[in-house]
Amino acid sequence: MLNQKKDPVFITRICLLLLVGAFVFSFMPHILAQNATQDAAPAKEYASIFNPDGIIERSEGIKTISLSGFLGQLIGTTGIYAFFTDMKDAFTPAGLPITVPGWQELLMIIVGFVVIYLGAAKGFEPLLLIPIGFGIVFVNVPLAGMGDAGRYIAEGIDAGMREHQGFLDIIYRAGVGNEFFPLIIFMGIGAMTDFGPLIANPKSALLGASAQFGVFGTLFAITAMNLIPGVDFNLKEACAAAIIGGADGPTTIYIAAKLAPQLLATVAVAAYSYMALVPVIQPPIMRLLTTQKERLIKMKQLRSVPKIEKILFPMVVFILCVLFIPSAAALIGCLMFGNFLKETGVVDRLSNTIQNELMNIVTIFLSLGVGSQMTPEKFLNPRSISIVVIGLIAFSVATATGVCVAKIMNLFLKEKINPLIGSAGVSAVPMAARVSNKVGLESDPGNFLLMHAMGPNVAGVIGTAIAAGVMIATYG
Repeated sequence: MLNQKKDPVFITRICLLLLVGAFVFSFMPHILAQNATQDAAPAKEYASIFNPDGIIERSEGIKTISLSGFLGQLIGTTGIYAFFTDMKDAFTPAGLPITVPGWQELLMIIVGFVVIYLGAAKGFEPLLLIPIGFGIVFVNVPLAGMGDAGRYIAEGIDAGMREHQGFLDIIYRAGVGNEFFPLIIFMGIGAMTDFGPLIANPKSALLGASAQFGVFGTLFAITAMNLIPGVDFNLKEACAAAIIGGADGPTTIYIAAKLAPQLLATVAVAAYSYMALVPVIQPPIMRLLTTQKERLIKMKQLRSVPKIEKILFPMVVFILCVLFIPSAAALIGCLMFGNFLKETGVVDRLSNTIQNELMNIVTIFLSLGVGSQMTPEKFLNPRSISIVVIGLIAFSVATATGVCVAKIMNLFLKEKINPLIGSAGVSAVPMAARVSNKVGLESDPGNFLLMHAMGPNVAGVIGTAIAAGVMIATYG
């Protein structure tokens, strides 16, 4: 009615007038309130067009800063400046205070980018190394505060004393520093694992068991190292370091959280690093311990395993675990629970969720949380470096033992087994099995060992979980 011709200019003017009126009236309550309290309180020189040197309202407690001071503050908060001048207070894994210079954080960031490069460019288990590498970079960025609280996790340090919690610290304490993420990972592994090769060839379980020699052998070796001046690993810490030999990240985190939480960061990173570097570490050992003739051994095709056997297998294994090693029931139970969901075929939605969405989400969080523990105060010290070296020795011994036991078994078997599958006895599923197959194909492009290697590989997962249960039952 006001504008029957629908003149857009007229409509625009009316709208602007209404907006100006609303804007003016919005200040009226504030002006009236100021006038009402003007006599009760002393006047303040607030900044305005007529008084630019006054105080900005509601900024009375904020310090003023000059242009030169602003520029100096800006330079002082750059990463370049912090890397060469920053001195951060932190705690060692043993709870001792330490000062970390900025250049050490820069060194760890470089390490993080190297890890990312290995995953993205070289293809060394990118699902693990890429998020771990980014976790390393994130936590060591100065002034970012993405993992500050996590740097104070140590025995005797009260969580309430930490004022700030970075998102990496939230991830770490939510599932990495306890048994939550490892057990979910075991569910996912179970849902993605086919125990058929192990059921079809039960003697391959001996190869999975033999690889545990690396775990227990290293346990005794670490204990004996206490005779060396300056080395002071107790038995619980020795168990947490020795389990690295199984190349099983979730199990390593699980047992460290139970027995030696102060070493959890170091052993977790070491275990996941060796899991990712299986294609680099294992092949030289396998070639050294086998001859060309042994690598050319062809194994006959495995029998087809009936569905009923695959369904009964997880239940039987879990029942045996409950009866004889209940301390390992959490790990074995979650593994067999995931596998049972897969094999029954009546809960495909649950099985698919565990295998895909849930597994992927937890892998991201777990890897970021593990990477967030690679900070200078936790790694750039002799104790942590010795654990990394011990873990490498344990993993190498486990690989070598599996190959050697396979060669010994051939002395008594009519149908020979290829010793290369013995290296798959470690728990890195299915990485170790793929490496066995790859090395076999190098000698004979027609010799496919993948399914044969999966038998000892899945047996190694069960074996390492049992080894962890034995240690927890003994020292927990």
